[in-house]
Order: sequence, then structure tokens, then C-alpha cells
Amino acid sequence: MSEPLPVTRVVEHGTAKLMPDIDRERAWLLTVDGAPQSYVDLDEPTHLEFEYARRLGHLLDTVAEPGRPLDALHLGGGALTLPRYLAATRPGSRQHVVDADGPLLDLVAEHLPLPPDSRVALHAADARAWLEAAPDDSADVLVADVFGGSRVPAHLTSVAYVHEAARVLRPGGVYLANLADAAPFAFLRSQLATLATRFEELALIAEPGVLRGRRFGNAVLAAAHRPLDIAALSRRTAADAFPARVEHGAALRDFTGGARPVRDEDAVPSPEPPEGAFGIG
Repeated sequence: MSEPLPVTRVVEHGTAKLMPDIDRERAWLLTVDGAPQSYVDLDEPTHLEFEYARRLGHLLDTVAEPGRPLDALHLGGGALTLPRYLAATRPGSRQHVVDADGPLLDLVAEHLPLPPDSRVALHAADARAWLEAAPDDSADVLVADVFGGSRVPAHLTSVAYVHEAARVLRPGGVYLANLADAAPFAFLRSQLATLATRFEELALIAEPGVLRGRRFGNAVLAAAHRPLDIAALSRRTAADAFPARVEHGAALRDFTGGARPVRDEDAVPSPEPPEGAFGIG
């Protein structure tokens, strides 16, 4: 039997490459311009290789009772890791995936096809434009994992953007975001302040080393109008191979400090990662 071969294709925002994992028969790593974007195991969609993806998975597991289908909106597609996870853990969920890079979506759909019963619809569109046209109260969960290259685009960081996200979510819905920053966390703190303009409940999940300012890294944010299951999140993240900490309540308010919400006219992309921060090997 022939071994799977890497696939390389020029897409909208760089050069994408699908590389097979030699240790898992039908697992693939997606990179864009050499930076890891997604990891997918087609035979085991509940396997989340990347740490930030596992943290988003923990949140998806705890936003509703186990197995309950959700209406989900994903801003940013990658290799569709989290839509596959949600389809496997919450069968019957209806999902929309929005990604500005249409050729990348085509590449993933061609070489890493979704199961026919996954109920995942793909849309090649700008995330904010699609969000602004989406119906009110139409999603149980919104997952934002959008990077233009290695940075979150500026127009997805403002109060106006958060207003649209809150409008599209149902009253009990939860907003989730994958961001990246380093000390002194000007970007991350501004995003917490921006989310606080529309959501009463906030939580942050990150490795202790990142929170102590030792290195650049991912931070996963959750926002809702209702209490989140912080105890369950804390147990799950602490049990990971690379444990993370959940910040919430007064500690998170102290972390946010005097950061101000971001207006459209002041919005900037997330900081450029230092060289090698998210490289392979």
C-alpha cells in the first residue's frame, strides 16, 4: 500500500501544505507558509493535537449537557478540526464555517473530506461581513479562530464586531476565541475589555508560563451572559499533558486592569509572533 504524500497548493493567504503524520494512519497537519494551522485525524475526529484546540474542545464539552446538538458558527476554518470534533461529540449539530480563504477551504474539502452526515456548511467569505448578515439569535456557540497569516485581523477585535457576535448568539450562547499574545498583554487585555462591553461572564484559559510572561502563546477566551462551568473547565485543563490555568472573576478583572475597549478606528491586528514561536520541530 502506498504511503500518503504531502500536498502543496498556493491559496489566498500563502502556500498551504498538508503533511501526513507517520504515527497516525489518516492524520494530517495543515501549515500555511510553514506555520502550523490545524491537525486532523480523519479516523479519530475527537483527537485534538494542538493544546489550544483541546482547550476549545473542553469549552465545547461544557457549554451544554453532553451530547446535546448545537447550532455553531465557526469564524476561521483551517482543516475543520473543531467542526469535526463537534459533529462527533454532539451528533446532529448544525454548523457553519466561514473562512475568507476559499482556495484553502477547497483544498481541505478535497483532500480531507467531511463525513456526509456532518451537517457542516462551508462559506468562503470575510468573517465580519458574514457575521453582520447573519440572523439574530441563530447560534448556540460562536468559535473565532481567525488569523490573517499569524495575526488576528484588526476588524475582528472591536466593540462593533463584538456587538455583532452578541447579536447572533442566543441568550444562553457562548462566544469562544483563540488569541495569541505575550507580556505585557496589551492586546489580550484590550480584548477582555472589549468583550466585557457585551458579556457579563468571561473566562481565560492559558498555560501558566504564558500568563507569567515567560513566552508568547495562545490564550483561549470564553464570554457569555450566563455562568460558565468553571469547575469542570479547571479540572479538564489541569488534566491535560500541558496543563493550563483558568482565570475568572476577580482575578480576571485584575488581569484586565485599566484596559479600554477597542473602537473600529483604533483597532490593530494581534501582535506578530516572535520568529519560531509556532514553528514545526
